[in-house]
This record gives sequence, C-alpha cells and structure tokens, in this order.
Amino acid sequence: MEITEFAPAKLNLALHITGLREDGYHMLDSLVVFAGTGDQVALLPGPLSLTMDGPFASCLSTHDNLCLKAAQMAGADVQIALTKNLPVASGIGGGSADAAAVLRGLGRMGVALPSRPEQLGADVPVCLAGVPTRMRGVGEILEPLPPMPDLHLVLVNPRLEVSTSDVFRRLETKENPPLPELPDSFDLHGLVAYLTGCRNDLQVPAISLCPAIATVLRALQDEGALLARMSGSGATCFGLFESASAAGLAAYRIGAAYEDWWITATGLAPVTAAG
Repeated sequence: MEITEFAPAKLNLALHITGLREDGYHMLDSLVVFAGTGDQVALLPGPLSLTMDGPFASCLSTHDNLCLKAAQMAGADVQIALTKNLPVASGIGGGSADAAAVLRGLGRMGVALPSRPEQLGADVPVCLAGVPTRMRGVGEILEPLPPMPDLHLVLVNPRLEVSTSDVFRRLETKENPPLPELPDSFDLHGLVAYLTGCRNDLQVPAISLCPAIATVLRALQDEGALLARMSGSGATCFGLFESASAAGLAAYRIGAAYEDWWITATGLAPVTAAG
C-alpha cells in the first residue's frame, strides 16, 4: 500500500542567532510555523530508490539526497517518490521537510524512528514535530507554541539560491539576544506586534549576497503586509496579511510585476507531527 505524506514549507517567523559553539554550530532561538504549501512524498515497499517530479525536481540530484539518507538512517528499504513543489536552497526547509515526511511515512509503515534525526540536519527535528514551535540550541530543543491565529501568508522567492554557509560567514555578530518573553496566547495583531520586536539575524548578511531579497521585502511591504521578513537563510520571504483576500490580491499583483518569481498565497498547514 502506498503511503503519502505532505512536506510543508517551514517558516522562521523570527530567527535570532545567539551564539557559536566550539564545534562550529550556531546556536539559535526561532519561532517556526508550517505553511499550507509544500512538497509531497509517496512511499512503497523497497528496494531503496528515489524518483522525483514537480516544478523544482530538476534542481535536485537523486544522489546524496536527504530523503534517501532518512530512509537509510531508519534502516528501511523503501521506494520514495518526491514531488518537488518548493524552490531549493530557499530558507524554507524543503530538504529537511522532505526527510521528515519520509520518516513520518516510515513510522506509519511500522518502522521505528531514528533516535537522532538532527543528524540529518538542524531543521529535521522541528519538521518532524510538525507544529508551531520555538526552536533553540542547534535545532534540537523544541517547545510547542501557544495556539496560532489563522495566518494569511504570501511566500515569495526570486528564484535565486542562497548558500546557508555563505550567509553564516557574512554574519558579523554571532552572539545576539534571544527572543523576547513569549506571551501566553496570540491573536493576529498581537503576534505581529511581538514579531516586530524580533529579527532574522541572517537577513542582512543574506541581502549582502543576494540584493533581490530586499526587492522582495519591499514588494511585500508595498502591497500592505503587516510584517515582511526573510525566512531562514533566504532567499524566500513571507508577508503576513490581514485577510486571505488581501494575501491573494498581493500575490497576484506581485506576480504581475515580477513574472519570474515564485509566489504563493497560503495559510498554515494542518498538524503533521509524527506519532
């Protein structure tokens, strides 16, 4: 029987870099949610293999792929079919979300989850959790957030890849303040007010490498976003809007002005947590 799993885009609503460990890993403090757009993974009994389709499949190699590494870590012989809808190297956790989806699917097939999924990548544990989360440490300390309001999002990527390692090398200050104290609950405007007091510490160094990110942020702001910010190490940015209709109109208008960009209006994904 085929098992299918949704691999939603991961969004860092805020991302503070709070230190650098001796082993070279950066410490972080981040608010993470998952969007209603993403990749799709299908699993069938083995032998181990990976096939890909979708609009961004040509940007990936079947060799050294996190989906295969996830199956190998779990000790599973499984056929994996990945539909790649998300841009790659784009700050929305696509590879980690795909690996987490493989692990969730394997769990539904009766395969035990590996004990240290963070070895696949810092974003894999939070993608495996699949719920709005405060993520700390090097990605392994997870704290579920208070219930989120409905979020009306526009995601924009200028179809330019940004190297995470290059962005971190451009980060001048490695020890920055953590997130402000979290409130007990959020409504939309309370969340926007809270996020306004937060940052993405990687946004400035990413813009220095990819100036188009600044253009994306301006486009979202010009269309009335309550908040516009880069996710992860870029180049994908998100805008929070007052309503689904406002988000849809913004996505349409930005798409008309920048036909080469990847743009989508979406909400939050349903919970995808592994059992």
